[in-house]
Amino acid sequence: MFRNKFLLILLAFPLLFSILSCGSNSTNSGKIDPTVKENVVPNGSSKSKNSQKSKTESIDNNSKPNQPAEAPIDRSQAAKYTNTAKFLAGIPLDASSKLAKSEQTAVGKEHQNFFQKTWNKLEERQLSKVRNWSSTELTDVNKSVKTIFYPFSGPDFLYASQFFPQGENYILAGLEPVGSIPELEEMSDSKLARKLSEVQRSLDAILNFSFFRTKSMAVDLSQQGVIPVLFVFLARTNHEILAVEHISIDKSANIKVLKPEEKDTVGKGLVPGIRIKFVNGGETKARTLYYFSTDLSDSGLKKTPEFKQFVQQFSSPVTYLKAASYLMHSDSFSDIRQLILTHSSNLLQDDSGIPIKHFTSPPWDLKFYGHYTKPIDLFKNDYQADLRKVYQNDKTIKPLDFGIGYRFQINESNLMLAVFKK
Repeated sequence: MFRNKFLLILLAFPLLFSILSCGSNSTNSGKIDPTVKENVVPNGSSKSKNSQKSKTESIDNNSKPNQPAEAPIDRSQAAKYTNTAKFLAGIPLDASSKLAKSEQTAVGKEHQNFFQKTWNKLEERQLSKVRNWSSTELTDVNKSVKTIFYPFSGPDFLYASQFFPQGENYILAGLEPVGSIPELEEMSDSKLARKLSEVQRSLDAILNFSFFRTKSMAVDLSQQGVIPVLFVFLARTNHEILAVEHISIDKSANIKVLKPEEKDTVGKGLVPGIRIKFVNGGETKARTLYYFSTDLSDSGLKKTPEFKQFVQQFSSPVTYLKAASYLMHSDSFSDIRQLILTHSSNLLQDDSGIPIKHFTSPPWDLKFYGHYTKPIDLFKNDYQADLRKVYQNDKTIKPLDFGIGYRFQINESNLMLAVFKK
């Protein structure tokens, strides 16, 4: 559902802006093309180590709500998932991999060169600084919080993992379809070249601006879905993929694992998703990444209340909001806003998330970072005078040495950390 004021602006300026969305109820509900591009982009490699274990084994499962038991891990399948992710991410493979020959082709080498250059830039300018900031400013949060809830995220596991590296459960939600795992080993050279081109194109915005350009992403991911992007981010953050399951949330808020023939025919009203079990390099404890394709507007959540019930099964998550299109400034997104405010133990967001007027002290302790002047022109009506006053009057606010969100230039971005005090 387009917000009327956005529609008027879009009609007047169709060539200036592109609406970006990572998870509300329409293709308008997300993110926008910045008017200024910077040459920011990708870093190094990550190598996951396949331990010498039996083909099928149990894993050290993390804490989770009361859900059906999960299947044991098939090590040969896990190796295939991990190699697929590394190939998509331009990370060199072991010679024993079935994809090793493909990465020696001209297309494979070009793809590796693309990631080597772009990721190195992203690592130097952005990711290393985010991790350093997290290690000092989010120390207590990362020690205590096990679940990260990231609505309006699209497939942005990357920034969730950089801010919150200790998470055991990551719950992402957006409008973009789940899609399928690409069977790279069975592709011809021409199909493989097209697939790698799709991956590069779909990652362009987040590598340059720190968020997805979802008008483009709606096209880029309409066929392939979010799985290839999630695979890239998992590989590039040094994770081994253990298991991948297409799932849905049923009316009782329980996970239903879908059979292969069911994944494209999820019943009407059910929430489709993907569950990925992964482990960090050098660790043994499995973590879980959930992505759900769902409408987070009030009308959408009214149709699928089980999504809220599912999230509520995870106790005291930290919620992360970035480039959320100021949707929760509107009453048509009041339900997801209320879920975040009543269920989160901590919240990290830029000014596009929940307006400051909804945070009372007590119970919320607020800490601010960076700079806030006003939103970009597309969202100028979502200016927060009370937030501006905070930034003008509080001389203790620490700067940010990285850009994040719509105002992605350094010294223009802002973050707010809200801590719920019992």
